[in-house]
Amino acid sequence: MKVNAVLWFRAKDATQVVTTVQHWQAAVIQAAETAMRVAIGQSDLDQMLKERLLINQRLQDMLARACDHWGVVVDSIEMKDLDIPEQMQRAIGREAEAIREKRARIIKAEGEQEAAQKLAEAAGIIGGTEGALELRRLQTLAEIGGEHNSTIITMMPVELLQAAKKFAEK
Repeated sequence: MKVNAVLWFRAKDATQVVTTVQHWQAAVIQAAETAMRVAIGQSDLDQMLKERLLINQRLQDMLARACDHWGVVVDSIEMKDLDIPEQMQRAIGREAEAIREKRARIIKAEGEQEAAQKLAEAAGIIGGTEGALELRRLQTLAEIGGEHNSTIITMMPVELLQAAKKFAEK
């Protein structure tokens, strides 16, 4: 990943700057590059995109500690651009798609679970009420007949099926 940043610094104590480090401006820039590598290495990509201000503050603190004994004051450092390689962008896209697919599957599974619970409750109510199953069958027959199709349905009362089953067992 390529990171572009802007750094504002100045000499606080000219005597200290001249006597402490030979090329103080180059030294400050090198210290900034090192601090940026450390800050980026401690952060994942999502964190860098979301918490840029926090990372900028962390960078400034690291750099201020490094440059203070040289007599240099770091006024500010800001990451401006993050250039993400195309391969990494594709990987991020695949990860986002996988997360969306996972959420969709979870939502679908939760819906199926709720439907199963409602069906179980309805079956309990219908099974516990005499004649309710027969009324449900008639309602289903009316719904099918209202669609103007040529399907023929023959329905038998449950009692008739139970009687036939008892007769077959004897």
